[in-house]
Amino acid sequence: MELPFEPILLGYTINIHLVLEYLAFFLAFRYYVFLRKKREDYISSNNRLSIILGAAAGALIGSRLVGVLENPLVTFSTENIIQILNIKTIMGGLFGGLLGVELAKRIIGETKSSGDLFVLPIIVGIFIGRIGCFLSGVNEFTYGVETEFFLGMDLGDGVLRHPIALYELVFLIMLFISLRYLQKEYVIQSGELFKFFMLTYFGFRFFIEFLKPNTFFILGLSTIQILCIVCYVYYTKFIILKIKNARKKI
Repeated sequence: MELPFEPILLGYTINIHLVLEYLAFFLAFRYYVFLRKKREDYISSNNRLSIILGAAAGALIGSRLVGVLENPLVTFSTENIIQILNIKTIMGGLFGGLLGVELAKRIIGETKSSGDLFVLPIIVGIFIGRIGCFLSGVNEFTYGVETEFFLGMDLGDGVLRHPIALYELVFLIMLFISLRYLQKEYVIQSGELFKFFMLTYFGFRFFIEFLKPNTFFILGLSTIQILCIVCYVYYTKFIILKIKNARKKI
């Protein structure tokens, strides 16, 4: 199979990445519904709906904003503004979704942790989407730099490159298995699973970005890597606050 994979149906070229992206949303949501039915949800249905809406709004804004910032040298014009606004990234979606959830919870007065139920469906969704990224080859900015490494692949431009999407697919399988094991074998506090997922995934993405032909324009880091640092700072802040509150209670 040659990359990019562009199947033709009834005379039309199918955007395989877009198809798998919609499939990822659908299957991830169905998996979430399945998991919610299997376990008791301590958050009411109305509040859960508000949280989902907050996550969706935050993810939409975050994915577009970070997607635009990933291309800092692009020239804005009336001709390409729509194309630029259609650029999106899962990293911005995840962090934007996190902020959207926190804002929604503050508005509705919900204090319980809400992220754990989303973790495995999110991984499934990212996994399906990354298959689309791989099949799109160099048509999607998920390919790596040129390499002589034995895993190098021709992704459609005649050059051996790091298949970043494949690396991530392997990582996501390992992460899914690890989190499922952690969930089944250990008693963890509510919210900790989501935090572990975010820190692990963002840590992976920080290092894998060095294998992409990025624009490293601030401190030798790409926009995604800066976002990864922001995510770690965000969670460090909450860990410090929890420690301080615990000391006050003592």
